[in-house]
Amino acid sequence: MTLELILFVAAILFGIVLYWRESNGNQLYRFFNKLMYSKDLQMKETDTKGFVYQQSFVLRLVFITSLFLIGIIVAQFLLPINVTTISLFMSMIVGTIVGTYVAGFIFKSGKIIDEHSDSLGDIVKETIDKGKDLIEELKAEKQEEKVVEEKKDAAPKEEQKSARERLKDKGLL
Repeated sequence: MTLELILFVAAILFGIVLYWRESNGNQLYRFFNKLMYSKDLQMKETDTKGFVYQQSFVLRLVFITSLFLIGIIVAQFLLPINVTTISLFMSMIVGTIVGTYVAGFIFKSGKIIDEHSDSLGDIVKETIDKGKDLIEELKAEKQEEKVVEEKKDAAPKEEQKSARERLKDKGLL
């Protein structure tokens, strides 16, 4: 279980690095694209799609699985012990896919923050100003309540008859 967990975390980091690398340049994908397609069907120079970058989930899964299959076949022949098990294989695949999506989330949120960085400062200022206004309104309401209470306390109370006097007035005593 420990080896699987270590490989899972390493695969997440590998997925982040793989996504970042392909976002900066996709020469390997362009090479295979030129090998596979005719001149008319080849990708344009402005296209940034890669094996993992800007691909759907299914194609990411296929490309990552084939990458790890090739790696496991090579490891079978090079290593004298049998380390390649299905659970390690699956944890590496799942970790790499999770890493690519984590990297995509980080890149997209970074772009959004960069685009709205100027307006974020204004939003924070407006929020602080509204908070100050709200506090001032609450203070004013509290002071008005105190004034109203003082007026009520200051108003002379009518002298009420005691219960004995009221009973006498009714003729019951």
